[in-house]
Amino acid sequence: MDKTIQHILVCGAGTMGLGIAQTCAQSGYNVYLYDANADIAKQGILQIEKQLLKLKEKGKFSEEEVLSIMQNLQSINKLENLEVDIVIEAIIEDVAIKRNLFATLEDLLPEDSILTSNTSSIPITQIAKQLKHPSRVAGLHFFNPATLMKLVEVIEGAATHKGVIEKLVAFTKTLDKVPVLAKDSPGFIVNRVARHFYVEALKLLEEGVATHNQIDTILKANGFRLGPFELMDLIGNDINFAVTKSLFDGFHQEPRFRPSRIQQQKVLAGHLGKKTGKGFYDYNP
Repeated sequence: MDKTIQHILVCGAGTMGLGIAQTCAQSGYNVYLYDANADIAKQGILQIEKQLLKLKEKGKFSEEEVLSIMQNLQSINKLENLEVDIVIEAIIEDVAIKRNLFATLEDLLPEDSILTSNTSSIPITQIAKQLKHPSRVAGLHFFNPATLMKLVEVIEGAATHKGVIEKLVAFTKTLDKVPVLAKDSPGFIVNRVARHFYVEALKLLEEGVATHNQIDTILKANGFRLGPFELMDLIGNDINFAVTKSLFDGFHQEPRFRPSRIQQQKVLAGHLGKKTGKGFYDYNP
């Protein structure tokens, strides 16, 4: 634990927000979990507790450790009167909504609070450009599941202060993560490279070359832990589609990033993957 950092605010109680909040709490930080829907934040704390109890049953944590971690977590229903050292935003991939949240936080929090986004694809410079102090804004991109995945991309926007990046790198290491520095660009490093894992698999499906199950089976037989369609269902087809669309727009409609009509249909039908019980695969019992 970095003793110069004590209080973390995680905004967004979805899958990524909960994973990040749990990760920080496990490392000894006091974590405030906020969501625009206060009930979702409260339910999120209960979900984390449920996850920790499962880990206790497997011998990963003792009962005392679970109690200690839970004491580090608190759901909140308003952003006023907070003293936090780092904000980690993990809300919807919409630049306007992110900007509005950051503008609100900028007026409420001390000037030395660091504001970070867990965005998968939106350039940090784009999020920070209308703020009064864009120098304290950076990217802190965790991967799903955040409690297990070691890699964290630390992204430097055009105006980000070097000291902010240094502090975030040190903070990330205290979470037992591996920070990788990235300059600001749509999709950063991992999502820019990995996008074609999904895009080309979807093209094969669109062209009728193979079924989604065949594509997954072949790739897993060649060393991948999950096939692209299994991974899209795990991430959420809505999130995956939004990231692809963001890169497509960010690179001025570069054809190699063109989103798939098949995945768009899945999103419109509400077949988002594991979280809805149906995606490319059926998860209902």
